[in-house]
Amino acid sequence: MKTLLAWFSSLMFACTMHGNALAAEGGTPEEAVAMVKKAVAFTKANGKDKALAAFNDPKGAFVDRNLYIFVYDLKGTNLAIGNGNAEKMNGKNLIEMKDVDGVYLIKQIIEIANTKGSGWIDYRWPNPGNNLIEHKTSYIEKLGDMVIGCGTYKTK
Repeated sequence: MKTLLAWFSSLMFACTMHGNALAAEGGTPEEAVAMVKKAVAFTKANGKDKALAAFNDPKGAFVDRNLYIFVYDLKGTNLAIGNGNAEKMNGKNLIEMKDVDGVYLIKQIIEIANTKGSGWIDYRWPNPGNNLIEHKTSYIEKLGDMVIGCGTYKTK
């Protein structure tokens, strides 16, 4: 009986740890803000060209789990994205891009940047971790003629 109880306790502990690990896979809103602040500071210290190269590196310092930096100019052209899609997206004007509910993501990002300087945008987006459309929130900050952002999927 003691062996069975010990085995069951170990199993429950392992399941709890696995569940905690899964919950920790995604970044938090606070971590998204911190990453944007880090990216803004890096850009100020190293210049735009070096910063954009760093932000486009999917294995670099500006990617952490499902958190990555994205950058747009104020006309809606993608300048950097750390999720591995830089080749497909960089240099493309995505001002008309919408989420599944018709939210104009880039238009709203630019509006927030131009009116408030920084803030949050909420939308629904495919989560590559599970292929489901989920609620996502992104924090953005305007820096000169660019908008630097980072998003995370919302937990229930």
